[in-house]
Amino acid sequence: MAKPKVKPKPANPKVFKKGLEIRKAVLGKEYVENSLANADDFMMAFQEITTEYCWGYVWGRDGISKKTRSMLNLAMLAALNRGPELKLHINGALTNGVTKEEMKEIFLQVGIYCGIPACLDAFKTAKDVFKERGV
Repeated sequence: MAKPKVKPKPANPKVFKKGLEIRKAVLGKEYVENSLANADDFMMAFQEITTEYCWGYVWGRDGISKKTRSMLNLAMLAALNRGPELKLHINGALTNGVTKEEMKEIFLQVGIYCGIPACLDAFKTAKDVFKERGV
């Protein structure tokens, strides 16, 4: 990993460490390490809160599986039409065992409740990721 421009200063280092491990496992070590290494003083605050709270506190809970969390994220990100973040989480969902068939059903559900344009964008994004990964 390249040396970060700014060192993270998490509120709870133990939870940050747990979040960092989960984040790397789901999104990929290279992606996460690059995000941290490229964060300046302004962006490091975002990296800290994302890693500690999203990944450490929420993804680190035992209530539901990581696969289920990935499926929820796909639905929410598709509904919000957040393409780049959806692409990242489609990759993570594949890592967490979500199948193409399950993704198809998630995006169809989004289409019915959130609109066909959101559904179409989700399908296009997923198709791009599947092609990149050879899935």
